[in-house]
Amino acid sequence: VFSRTLESVEWNNSTLVKEVVPEDIEQLKREPGRDMVIYGSASLVRTLTNLGLIDEYQILVHPVILGSGKPLFQDIKDQVKLKLVNTKTHPSGVVLLSYQPREKRD
Repeated sequence: VFSRTLESVEWNNSTLVKEVVPEDIEQLKREPGRDMVIYGSASLVRTLTNLGLIDEYQILVHPVILGSGKPLFQDIKDQVKLKLVNTKTHPSGVVLLSYQPREKRD
């Protein structure tokens, strides 16, 4: 759990991370069963993308035009080329797009 405000986490199999340290994230990723999922944190997505630490992006496209909002990929330092690895269309019209980075960045 990435948080600047929590002091502890009560969930099983969870680790509290207060500061993004690339080596610590790499270590967590190497541990079995340690998949990480980001919900609703554009700043964390931006940080991990800029560090080249995201293995897969799962983007939900909703059939709604808002006209405003917070950009998910604002302030990304370098272009990240993606490979589409899966799609799923839900009965609601929501489409899940799964992408992996094409190559590791320096």
